[in-house]
Amino acid sequence: MRNGKMLAMLTTAKYQPESTGWFTSSRTNNGNQCVEVRFDGDAVLIRDSKYRRNPEHRLDDEPIITVTAPEWMTFLAGLGRHIHRTALIAETGADGHTTLRHGEITLVYTPGEWDAFLAGVRDGEFDRIPVPA
Repeated sequence: MRNGKMLAMLTTAKYQPESTGWFTSSRTNNGNQCVEVRFDGDAVLIRDSKYRRNPEHRLDDEPIITVTAPEWMTFLAGLGRHIHRTALIAETGADGHTTLRHGEITLVYTPGEWDAFLAGVRDGEFDRIPVPA
């Protein structure tokens, strides 16, 4: 305000790209190395953000695991109890890296990435209840 008149605020608009639907745990530190998930109808898609950071990788060849919502919820329920009753299997090696496998597709996460994902799972951030058609 100057001389009793409101002045226009000077702001810089931030670029906001269209949402892709992919999201990560709120516990992920920088968003560049994480388990990324997207809900698409009755399907749940999982990818590794590290893959996209390497310029030699072609996005068309990006490995993405796709499971149904019921398979996803069964998988999440089994985490922490080491129950593997779905085709989606997570195994943590001696080096702390976790391999997530579904059929022929394998994604590998660092201990920090997987810990952030598990924290989000515990908080219900990745719950996907199927919606009846």
